[in-house]
Amino acid sequence: MYYEMTIAGLPRKLPLFPVSDDLSIAAFIMLGDVEINEAAARELLAKAPEFDIILTAEAKSIPLAHEMARLAGQNDYVVARKGLKVYMEDPLVVSVESITTAYEQHLYLGKSDVEKLRGRRVLVIDDVISTGASLNAIEALADKAGANIVGKMAVLAEGDAMDRGDIIALDKLPVFNPDGTVKD
Repeated sequence: MYYEMTIAGLPRKLPLFPVSDDLSIAAFIMLGDVEINEAAARELLAKAPEFDIILTAEAKSIPLAHEMARLAGQNDYVVARKGLKVYMEDPLVVSVESITTAYEQHLYLGKSDVEKLRGRRVLVIDDVISTGASLNAIEALADKAGANIVGKMAVLAEGDAMDRGDIIALDKLPVFNPDGTVKD
């Protein structure tokens, strides 16, 4: 089963996957889709507040962060890593449980990334915001780093997330019943 929608002016078929006995979600995978990353980056930047640097979580939204930074004329962006790397000095860490991952994850920032964020106007971006758990973890990490979050953006807001007053998204992504119909 698929859900067909237009994202940043481009038609896409998103496969549906169950996350519980009574809930399925549409998988929006940006990795490897150059066209959707370029189009979404342009549209998000047009709606973005003024910012100094972009922060995203590993991994699906990395190409989006790259393209947004490039289009904004910036030379860098920060990625909160899902694994601790040997080169990360004095790492900051937060825990997160996402609807799309079956286990608790951690997000890490090393000292050099913390220095890039401290005191700066940070734009947090993601591919999809659903329950907000990943977004909350990124915010907590940014707070620990001394960053000033000026905006939170996503390509899609899933379910009720579009009704939040604190995020900007290009479009709403519904959630689904097991039979593929849109959940009320």
